Amino acid sequence: MHSMNRFSVVCATLLFSLLVVEAEPPDYDGALRILNRLYDPDDLTEYEQANVLNYIGFVHYNMENVLEAIRIYEQMIRIPSLEPQMLKQTTYTLAQLNMMEERYDDTLRLLNDWFVLETNPGPESYILLAQVFYQLDRYSDMVQPIEQAMEVARSRELEVKEDWYVLLNFAYFQQEDYRMVRDIQKILLENWPDKRYWFSLAGAFTELGEDNNLISAYHAAFTQGMLDQESEFVTMAQLFLQAEVPYKAAVLLETYMANGTVQRNARNYRLLSQAWSLSQEDERAIPALIEAARLSEDGELDVRLGNSYLNLGQYEECVTAVRQGIRKGDLRNEDNAQISLGMCLYNLREYSDARSAFQVAARSERSRRISNQWIRVIDAEVERNRQIRLAQEAARRQREAVNARIAARERL
Repeated sequence: MHSMNRFSVVCATLLFSLLVVEAEPPDYDGALRILNRLYDPDDLTEYEQANVLNYIGFVHYNMENVLEAIRIYEQMIRIPSLEPQMLKQTTYTLAQLNMMEERYDDTLRLLNDWFVLETNPGPESYILLAQVFYQLDRYSDMVQPIEQAMEVARSRELEVKEDWYVLLNFAYFQQEDYRMVRDIQKILLENWPDKRYWFSLAGAFTELGEDNNLISAYHAAFTQGMLDQESEFVTMAQLFLQAEVPYKAAVLLETYMANGTVQRNARNYRLLSQAWSLSQEDERAIPALIEAARLSEDGELDVRLGNSYLNLGQYEECVTAVRQGIRKGDLRNEDNAQISLGMCLYNLREYSDARSAFQVAARSERSRRISNQWIRVIDAEVERNRQIRLAQEAARRQREAVNARIAARERL
């Protein structure tokens, strides 16, 4: 009977080859009908059962009946006399199928069984193990198998793949080991230059407080033309300001606002004006400040515009801008705005209004001392001007008296 079944198994193998391997398209249904009729544990040896089950599992997998394929292969590995090589291969196949079905605990169990059976695992099996740990949120456990995969690959002179470093980077990132993240990003950039790795490196520098390196990393991406989003250019400008090179920040913002990459909104105009002001380019800051103030609902930027006019000696424009800012309101430090207004009015010799502005500023304890100093300066200036006017009036009257005496003598 067994000899007949062995003959049937050989025939089934040939039919499987004809229906599945060589047929176009493969006749999986036909192959499965034949194999299911053939499979009878009472009539087949364990060796024959294993071969038939292997074919049945293969067909189910190709028919995308993954759960059924898993059931068949699990039945197969329970055969007591299953050949070690077939047991090893099927166990790994089961691990992969369970991974596909997101059955991660079963995948881990099967992989652990497989590592006992396999004396010389390849790098991909370690990466699969790390991916299972990733799915189970066991991030610290990911590191060892990934590093083992890299070691095995190097020993066999195989490629250490980019994705492996990305996975290792994620494992360290989840553990907040930013020094390792930094070092891995450097390796990635050396071998696979990519914008995302520059940004990840910049993020690691941020977490480590390595501000100079952060700016260098971002600038490297900028000079290589890798920046293309508004937020990226604005961040680069902010980093230039942080590095105390405001001129570069201003030029960058003005360039990318001109070509439409960076929006012409209050926030960006504010940053542009700040960059020009810090560059001591008050004249170039004016257009940005005008637009920023126009688009802003609060008066903060109007006051800043007024201060730029003050620096340029354009006092009438200063008064207009600061008063507009005070009218809009919502100022962080209204006393400072009143001081700026008072200074502009003083330079216009509008002493009464200037004195009133400083009196308002003096209501703030922080600004009281400097405001009172200005009030004393104004009072002294007013008094000096009064004395000058009195002297001029006395001189005028004296001249008139002299002229009158001269005219009287001439009439005699």
